[in-house]
Amino acid sequence: MFKKDNLRFGMLLGFIAPLLSLIAYYFWKFYPYSISDCLGFIASNKSQITAISVPCLVLNIALFTLYINTHRDKTAKGVFVITLIYAIGAILIKFIL
Repeated sequence: MFKKDNLRFGMLLGFIAPLLSLIAYYFWKFYPYSISDCLGFIASNKSQITAISVPCLVLNIALFTLYINTHRDKTAKGVFVITLIYAIGAILIKFIL
């Protein structure tokens, strides 16, 4: 399954990996509290957006490096595109909203 070289597959991996990292971060930091309490805390403390987005994007960087080193460039390109979308979204949320 991970041996594919496909742009869509890379975009799917790039989308799922940060979500898994976000779920792990929730259970590590906020587990006794509800998800709405976690989101309220993040909304009131903009510095937490950086603390959450960095581990999510590091997981994508690891995937990108793996696929570049194994010469599956289309999949790496998909991961890179989604990583840029996540990073730009985090910056916009942090500084505009």
